[in-house]
Amino acid sequence: MVLDCRAAAARVLAGVMNGQSLNQALPPQQGRVAGRDRALLQELCYGSLRHWPRLAGLAGQLLDKPLRDKDRDVFALILVGLYQLAVTRVPDHAAVAATVGATRALNKGWARGLVNALLRRYQRERDALEGALDPAARAAQPPWLYRQLQDQWGEATDAIAAAGNSRPPMVLRVNLARIPRAQYRQQLAEAGIASTPGDLAASALYLERAVDVGELPGFAEGLASVQDEAAQLAAELLDCRAGDRVLDACAAPGGKTCHILERNPRPAALVAMEVDPERAARIRDNLRRLELDAEVVVADAAHPPADLEPASFDRILVDAPCSATGVIRRHPDIKLLRRESDIGQLAGQQAAILDGLWPLLKPGGQLLYVTCSILEAENSAVVTDFIGRRNDARLDPIAVPWGEARPGGRQLLPREGGPDGLFFARLLRGDG
Repeated sequence: MVLDCRAAAARVLAGVMNGQSLNQALPPQQGRVAGRDRALLQELCYGSLRHWPRLAGLAGQLLDKPLRDKDRDVFALILVGLYQLAVTRVPDHAAVAATVGATRALNKGWARGLVNALLRRYQRERDALEGALDPAARAAQPPWLYRQLQDQWGEATDAIAAAGNSRPPMVLRVNLARIPRAQYRQQLAEAGIASTPGDLAASALYLERAVDVGELPGFAEGLASVQDEAAQLAAELLDCRAGDRVLDACAAPGGKTCHILERNPRPAALVAMEVDPERAARIRDNLRRLELDAEVVVADAAHPPADLEPASFDRILVDAPCSATGVIRRHPDIKLLRRESDIGQLAGQQAAILDGLWPLLKPGGQLLYVTCSILEAENSAVVTDFIGRRNDARLDPIAVPWGEARPGGRQLLPREGGPDGLFFARLLRGDG
């Protein structure tokens, strides 16, 4: 039986409220709605999550008392309705009628009047309700994250928040080993796909509209891959040379692994390490499509396998697990699932990975530490603490015209219509 699109969105969001990731909660519901509604379902889910703190703040004002835990789907449906009224171009009357109608598909007929009354009250009192929100809710940020952004980034907080609330651009990485960027851009134009070259990465093209990869000319043949411009900077900064032994730790899904090989097709060896076997399989898939060769190892970067010999790598890329606060627009469930207490735990994991991998780096070798976080505790603090604990590590300054110089590296902040927010630090190993 085909499920109403807004009811499906409410079930997805209720799943996230119950601790599921969006990647877990969305696919089962996508299979239950009509094919023509799948894009709308994704828009309602992603958009509602991007604006969740604001929408939840509005719902809190509209509700006389919180709904019961078993009615989280109704609360989620209310937020889906508010998202349509507050953010989208869906006509108000259609948004209200369709959202109210979805109560039947949820088997929550009792909520029909409640949902109708709340959405219509928002229409009448919109300005007053929006004005009563606290600054964090108005910026659609969890309170703990908004505080940290203000403390660390001050006047840039509003721009960072706006970027995190926006739809991310679709960005391609052109395989420059096979085709110049300008030539591939022309192929896109001939296929009716408009694009703009990136300012930071020589291989980046921003698409005017997102398309299915099947529409991209030469995608199956490896002429291009989907990768944000900020992520493309990692391979440039690592700057591998012919004959280098390279380790890409925490490598899934393999975008950076493949980019390293596109830029330098003649390494002595490239090892891609990933702790999750299913995610490691995605590295192999990407290598296969691009006709590239690397050894894929399933292992924990904090405890590398014994057959990786000490001091055997010229370059190591550490794309460390992190809060993903710099890519929150791509993973908006972070606004519900991430907790302030997670940041310290992640910083400890990052430090353990650096400690585990450092002995594998040759004296004179280079390690590039990357996160998709914009929080100091996971970035400069981790790097400066690591250097302070070792007498054979020093910072190699990154002299580039982009980003913000930080004590431990370089921070690129997310920008609407532009790159994601990533942190980069380059470390050199001495003799100790």
